[in-house]
Amino acid sequence: MYKVSLAPMVDRTDIHFRNFISMINKDIELYTEMITTQAILNGDRSKILKITNVENPVVLQIATSNLKESIEAAKYIKYTNYNAVNINVGCPSDRVSGHNMGAYLMSEPELVRDIAQAVKEYSGKDVTIKNRIGIDGKGILENDRKIVRYEELLNFIDITNVSKYIVHARIAILKGLSPKENRTIPELDYEMVYRLKRDRPNLMIEINGGIKTIEDIKIHHNYVDSVMIGRAFYDNPMLANEINLLNDKSVKKHTEIVKEMFHYVKMLEENNEKPHHFLRHTLGLFYNTKYSKMWKNMISSTSATSSTVLEFLNKMG
Repeated sequence: MYKVSLAPMVDRTDIHFRNFISMINKDIELYTEMITTQAILNGDRSKILKITNVENPVVLQIATSNLKESIEAAKYIKYTNYNAVNINVGCPSDRVSGHNMGAYLMSEPELVRDIAQAVKEYSGKDVTIKNRIGIDGKGILENDRKIVRYEELLNFIDITNVSKYIVHARIAILKGLSPKENRTIPELDYEMVYRLKRDRPNLMIEINGGIKTIEDIKIHHNYVDSVMIGRAFYDNPMLANEINLLNDKSVKKHTEIVKEMFHYVKMLEENNEKPHHFLRHTLGLFYNTKYSKMWKNMISSTSATSSTVLEFLNKMG
């Protein structure tokens, strides 16, 4: 079976988009948006940590650099239904790095190890790490330190010592590039991730970065255990349906999915929640089909409702 996960994406992989992907493919492992431990400790946990039974399996991704905060947050995470906790050691945002979180932590493997061990102990959940293949710390790290050699990546893996790593096959440039630029400008180096799996065969290695097609998924599975896909799912959610076909699972028709969406939107309305919070994530459902323009025109409005979804179904015939 080809194992695929939905990458954590800020302002995208909220509870609604995760439910949407689950409507299409129930085997894809889902990740939350990156959530800071401070948000867990100080925010409305009933909302921040909320998941539904429909969207399992779900991994909670946390951002932290504080061991004590991580322990306290883990005590709350213990009582959730998340399958695992993932520590973000890959976010290249200078806003995150400026607080010694995200990709910055590749320079602090001992701290990452201590946090991972503590979160596992106090939450009772499996703990994984999502990291880059390296970092360029110019302007952030002491002496403008870089961690870009394979041996340094391997050292990070050996010290942090968890059972599963999701590795974005680019370095992160901690200062001077936006998060968007950090997803495209640093060159992809898939071979470094493949080499990591060869050298540490007992670890679960999942690859991330620039993966967009079924052919990509098939190629990477020759070398690693699984793949993580982000924006390609958001732009073309029916890629999740193609993965159903790849794994010899039943494939859903667009009409089936839209009917499920109708019931989901009705539920939101009954709970006095805004349908737009869900529908805004579904613009790509008819990607590259004759219904794409009509779908976007009808459901992109903030005033779209379950009636709008039903009207679209009727127009499809």
